[in-house]
Amino acid sequence: MWKTQWKWLTGIIGGFLLCYYLPVGTERFDNAVIEALELVKWYAREHVLLCLIPAFFIAGAIGVFVSQGAVMRYLGPKAEKWIAYLVASISGSILAVCSCTILPLFAGIYKMGAGLGPASAFLYSGPAINIMAIVLTARVLGVEIGIARAVGAIGLSIVIGLCMHFIFRREEQEKARRAAEFADMESGRPLWQNVLYIGSMIAILVFANLGKSGNSGKLWMALWGAKWYMTSFAALVLGFMLVRYYGMKWWKLVCVAIPVLVLAILLPDKPLMAFTAGFLGIGAFSSTEKDGELKNWFETSWDFAKKIMPLLLYGVLIAGLLLGRIGHEGLIPSEYVGKLVGGNSLFANFFAAFAGAFMYFATLTEVPILEGLLGAGMGKGPALALLLAGPALSLPNMLVISSVMGVRKTAVFVSLVIIFSTFLGFFYGCWQ
Repeated sequence: MWKTQWKWLTGIIGGFLLCYYLPVGTERFDNAVIEALELVKWYAREHVLLCLIPAFFIAGAIGVFVSQGAVMRYLGPKAEKWIAYLVASISGSILAVCSCTILPLFAGIYKMGAGLGPASAFLYSGPAINIMAIVLTARVLGVEIGIARAVGAIGLSIVIGLCMHFIFRREEQEKARRAAEFADMESGRPLWQNVLYIGSMIAILVFANLGKSGNSGKLWMALWGAKWYMTSFAALVLGFMLVRYYGMKWWKLVCVAIPVLVLAILLPDKPLMAFTAGFLGIGAFSSTEKDGELKNWFETSWDFAKKIMPLLLYGVLIAGLLLGRIGHEGLIPSEYVGKLVGGNSLFANFFAAFAGAFMYFATLTEVPILEGLLGAGMGKGPALALLLAGPALSLPNMLVISSVMGVRKTAVFVSLVIIFSTFLGFFYGCWQ
């Protein structure tokens, strides 16, 4: 009892001292607080609606419509290793999402029974093996570092997954024994229906988040110009599947489509309004179902959202306070970072990987950041280390991962990413 009370007393005293000595009024602290709030505002505007909401619905669909037997067959602890890691790497890489958007999808397949190794490979590959980011890296930073990033990220997704499986092999063996009872469980729905249904939502997620860059080629710029047309086509496929195969009444879909169409016509320069109205409408009508798959879909998606969103926003707030936004200062001066990543020492590579792991990179933003750091004297080895660790991890990402698979496994996963990124960066720098 007294031990518990002393813990409370220590916490209260620590909190009081923290509040008492807050450096309010100093330029750096006040600016860091503003940067934290600015980053949260930017994240809410640019990522929650376009990235996370579709990701939550996709994760909910995986949990409801994909049979546990199918997950166990392809990604479970008893699955053929080459199949499991190939499926995990490919399915993760085609999403081309950031380190936060991948989290609901990772949580979905992990809770459905996917093996820790393939699930970890999927978790790393989603943000790290981003096809556009790799192309942009080669175009802006040079072909050699672009190739090194591609090869390193693909290799790391498999190696990290295998290491996670080996380190926690006893737990995986126990999971394999428990999974035997699900081996023959299959959904009564044909596989192609689930593939097309979930695939249409993935297409919405990918197309809606196509980014424009001044260094992009003509083909990519053409795709970017047509992004909302492709998103709309994917939405039509989703609507058809909902009515034809998943039991949604046609009049409900019409009620969703009308405001979306009106907003798209009246506000053509603000497509996010129509996009948001569409998902809100689908969610609203799914939630009002008395029972059945659509109601379960909404409830599962909502369960992911309420568990993950608070941790993500809290993590973004802390990351902004410590590191600021791109081109802006947080509590940690960026000049210190630039000085510590020059040359190709092991420490420089480790620091680049470690710092990158805790920073938040939106998709493609790591490339202009690295361009500036290389111009300021950053070594090519540390640059690769940051490219391998930074997009795959972030402080918000770590907080959510720990809530899904525990602190110990999260610490091992993060350590593996940082360590392997450090050594790959060091060897690449020596080869240069």
